[in-house]
Amino acid sequence: MGLLSVKPVIVMLAQFKVLLEAQKELVDYKGLGISVLEMSHRSSDFTKILNTTENLMRELLNIPDNYKVIFLQGGGSGQFSAVPLNLIGLKEGRQADYVVTGGWSAKAAKEAEKYAKVNIVHPKLGTYTSIPDPSTWNLNPDASYVYYCANETVHGVEFDFVPDVKGAVLVCDMSSNFLSKPVDVSKFGVIFAGAQKNVGCAGVTVVIIREDLLGFALKECPVVLDYKTQAANSSLYNTPPCYSIYIMGLVLEWIKNNGGAAAMDKLSLIKSRMIYDIIDKSNGFYTCPVERKNRSRMNVPFRIGSVKGDEALEKKFLEKAVELNMISLKGHRIGSSASFYWEGIYQAWRCVWLKHI
Repeated sequence: MGLLSVKPVIVMLAQFKVLLEAQKELVDYKGLGISVLEMSHRSSDFTKILNTTENLMRELLNIPDNYKVIFLQGGGSGQFSAVPLNLIGLKEGRQADYVVTGGWSAKAAKEAEKYAKVNIVHPKLGTYTSIPDPSTWNLNPDASYVYYCANETVHGVEFDFVPDVKGAVLVCDMSSNFLSKPVDVSKFGVIFAGAQKNVGCAGVTVVIIREDLLGFALKECPVVLDYKTQAANSSLYNTPPCYSIYIMGLVLEWIKNNGGAAAMDKLSLIKSRMIYDIIDKSNGFYTCPVERKNRSRMNVPFRIGSVKGDEALEKKFLEKAVELNMISLKGHRIGSSASFYWEGIYQAWRCVWLKHI
């Protein structure tokens, strides 16, 4: 139990450090006598917060100079609209390629159909339990971009590779595995991620976009979703989610001080393996539907009792989990699902009780 009992506690204490820092500064930010919640978004003090947060992100991801970083509202779902509205005009014909491996990429593709002719590059999947072999993908050379979701939160499917799209503009939703491992940003045209999974609290979405892709928004694109407008105004065209950006900055600083993206990758593997090992050694009592090579390090869907699940046992499981202060383990529709984001090492450690349900 050495690894499971020591490392998680160290990580937990580091996370409380972030929360305690936010608590300390809630009513008096750095001696100014006001909260970030009260601060003008155009003040020099908030400008420092914004710049610090962006600089930390650039450092942690080694973002090239020819990429803009913007902080928006609307969450990942807002980006389902923003991506086609900003990029579909890159080529004539309004066409886009989508890789659909779970619920979130399916929603993104459906939203894009309002603005573009969407090509799903592979045959429709009966179940979202694997990633189609890229050699079978039918990429459209006339597509303005190729879109995929790096980690499907609900279905527990994660890419362990960056798709080779033959020079096309690659767009990625990294909301639920953002900064959980190093990423070569130069391989992407656009990366977006909601902060609430790995890098902060709900309210802010980060968009990383290559500069040459700015300026192609459709005329019907709302100005607050226009990447060029937001980049030109340093994310301040409209009032940004100031406090969420501040919290993100604290989390990014914590990640930096705890080894950066490479260290987060190692921790992500540790926490997910804790659960997968229990599942795989349970003689079928716990089952995970996702093919092993595509299993997510962030989200683990599972059934209890059998492949199809035993509702009585699953109810007992969820009740016992609440007693142990483990919440939100109910699956999106059926079964159970454990999600491990930047606070998840400690929660994964506590899951050893699964062996003894």
